[in-house]
Amino acid sequence: MSAITTHVLDTARGLPAEGVPVRLELIGEPDRNDAPALLGVGVTDADGRIQNLGPDRLESGRYRLVFEVAAYAARTGQDYFLSQVDITFTPTGNRAHYHVPLLLSPFACSAYRGS
Repeated sequence: MSAITTHVLDTARGLPAEGVPVRLELIGEPDRNDAPALLGVGVTDADGRIQNLGPDRLESGRYRLVFEVAAYAARTGQDYFLSQVDITFTPTGNRAHYHVPLLLSPFACSAYRGS
């Protein structure tokens, strides 16, 4: 099982957001100019989920999930203010799995660490 999963919901339509391209990157420290390392890519399924996105274990570090919202908005005929949503996070503790849901609307988004 992947250490990272996600679930994207379109709150304006009240439906899972199917077809959102997502990538997982390992990024450097804020004071360094390291290029991100691509760890995984996926596209949300009919339930708005990606169950296998990247490695089965996360080392310590800073990570970024990049959601390509513009592609989803265009496909669903919506006019979104945000074209891309980047969520940068630092895993804490010794958890084996991190679930990062994203709630989308044409004008805003919200993310949280799920279970």
